[in-house]
Amino acid sequence: MGPISQFIEKNFLHFNAAALVDASKGYNTHLEKGGKMLISLAGAMSTAELGISLAEMIRQGKVDIISCTGANLEEDIMNLVAHSHYKRVPNYRDLSPDDEWDLLEHGFNRVTDTCIPEEEAFRRIQKHIYKEWKTAEENGDRFLPHEYMYKMLLSGVMEQYYEIDPKNSWMLAAAERNLPIIVPGWEDSTMGNIFASYCIKGELKVSTMKSGIEYMMWLTDWYRANSGGQGVGFYQIGGGIAGDFPICVVPMMYQDLEWHDVPFWAYFCQVSDSTTSYGSYSGAVPNEKITWGKLSKDTPKFIVESDASIVAPLMFAYILGQ
Repeated sequence: MGPISQFIEKNFLHFNAAALVDASKGYNTHLEKGGKMLISLAGAMSTAELGISLAEMIRQGKVDIISCTGANLEEDIMNLVAHSHYKRVPNYRDLSPDDEWDLLEHGFNRVTDTCIPEEEAFRRIQKHIYKEWKTAEENGDRFLPHEYMYKMLLSGVMEQYYEIDPKNSWMLAAAERNLPIIVPGWEDSTMGNIFASYCIKGELKVSTMKSGIEYMMWLTDWYRANSGGQGVGFYQIGGGIAGDFPICVVPMMYQDLEWHDVPFWAYFCQVSDSTTSYGSYSGAVPNEKITWGKLSKDTPKFIVESDASIVAPLMFAYILGQ
């Protein structure tokens, strides 16, 4: 064990800290027994620069598939190519509506204390991803949202803009490994909005982009092929569609396709600062998922009720033995 793991072992002994250790050990046990792992990313984890730790998890084979929001898909690349143009606002709680309007007029879109630069981030990606979309359409091809991103990254066209060490980009690490990614609700993202605008203007066809239903169909095949033996675990950051969409593939196969040989998810951990509450997916305790046919009563279940921007890098460091 490295110094971070040793510190965690010595100090993280109770409450959420102990849950972090238990969940990390459970993660490692699952992998050591030959299991595979899905990580889901909700919230603005890419803007929180989770790539610094997640990219190494990908390179070392500690994650087999990722489900993320469209925002997390693109914002890791934005950080890769426009990092120096970001603006940090430590006093964001004190901003007035006039202050917020001033940020807008200067091309800054705020995510808590971090402002994403529209021109350098969004537009820098837009002109290159549009070429991938248009080329596919002209060739009669159709791809999933993340596949277009992979094509753009692997072409090398974005290298001219790199502003961070590329080893800290989880999307680049994923592209190099051709890691499977699920992006439910991709339309609810900046690039999704941009693609829609091209369709409205008649410059692209809607059919050029594969849909969320096709993601679910693909995930069904992947899960069937990978859930044997120790099975597939589920490490969920936050909640929302990034978590609920992929976890539903199990009850969909069992209940709707009536395939009764489908294994439940074999490990489950949720990291979220959403405390247990009424009607909230992010705040639902893992046991609720048993009633939906997602987890077995015997599935190892963990919940760390804390800020994922703090917890996830620590857990990844522990899992990596750092």
